[in-house]
Amino acid sequence: MATVPKILCFAGSLRKDSLNKRLVKIAMAGARKAGAEVTFIDLRDYPLPVYDGDMEEEQGIPENAKKLKTLLKEHQGLLIASPEYNSSISGALKNAIDWASRKGPDEKPLECYTGKVAGIMAASPGALGGLRGLASVRSILQNIGVLVVPDQVALPGAADAFDENGNLKDQKRHSSVESIGKKVAELLHKLHA
Repeated sequence: MATVPKILCFAGSLRKDSLNKRLVKIAMAGARKAGAEVTFIDLRDYPLPVYDGDMEEEQGIPENAKKLKTLLKEHQGLLIASPEYNSSISGALKNAIDWASRKGPDEKPLECYTGKVAGIMAASPGALGGLRGLASVRSILQNIGVLVVPDQVALPGAADAFDENGNLKDQKRHSSVESIGKKVAELLHKLHA
């Protein structure tokens, strides 16, 4: 019997009404339709201090970072919607990645990232849809051992792109976002068959 892939889904935004949280939920639906078990988390529920090596040495890894690491280890895949802040990724997303990357006792380096499969996307009110930030997200994830699927979505004009139910008004764009989740789920099915 094939293993059901588990995919952890989140946005790199802390805003309550984040456009990227809406976007990743569409990709989640695609992963779910493709037979994956999906878990949505809000980084706002895991507040972390800015990474500081001295703090880590003196106090250890913060509890919320340990919780994130546990969640990452329990899932084989990731769906990440990243807002673009000044042509790069949000500090919240980078900080969460950095803290979770810290090696704990009896752990291998980057244990919670190595071998994961990820799909990435961005939503932005701007004309490029967060495209420049996605290059940073892809680079960071690949450098810590995550396989990032080639397809990605950058949604421009996102402030007006969603309907009242959280779906994209443009059906073609909606399908392409769902497809990111589907592709991550399908690749995980193949890798873990």
